[in-house]
Amino acid sequence: MQSLENQIWRSRLAISTKLKLYNTCILPIFLYGSVCWAISKTDARKIDALDQWCLRMLLGIKSYRFVRNDDVQRLTKQPKLTAIIQSCRLTLFGHIMRMDDNADAKRILLASPPADWRRQLGRPRITWHSTVQQDLKQHHLTLHEAADLAQNRRLWRMMLTYGTTQS
Repeated sequence: MQSLENQIWRSRLAISTKLKLYNTCILPIFLYGSVCWAISKTDARKIDALDQWCLRMLLGIKSYRFVRNDDVQRLTKQPKLTAIIQSCRLTLFGHIMRMDDNADAKRILLASPPADWRRQLGRPRITWHSTVQQDLKQHHLTLHEAADLAQNRRLWRMMLTYGTTQS
């Protein structure tokens, strides 16, 4: 691993070449299965810290230099890793909402608990459903509004690309 680090990341390759290698070799490995993750705020901070560490290594920024994270993002023109994960998660949500109404995934996602159901004691676990609801809240959408919006694939993708649909 050490020799690979010296040969690629610390080499005199252009930054654009290093970014292409990062985007094609490292990110797909990290993002594999990320659409199913239920991420807490602590996890999101750790994910973004890993991303910043990788980008700093790629740029050759030493650990003792004081370079702001915003400057690293601006130099590499890379979105935050948590933003990529959120976009992938909402893409999967849109795909599920466009499924047939009898599809198990859609029925489970839109189901409400039985009337006699009681939550276990203690702090509620973070679920994929609650993570998607938080993602939708950032776009000023409720679950049912998003389900209606996702029926139009072009409009759903535009919302994911450009942000909120409401002001």
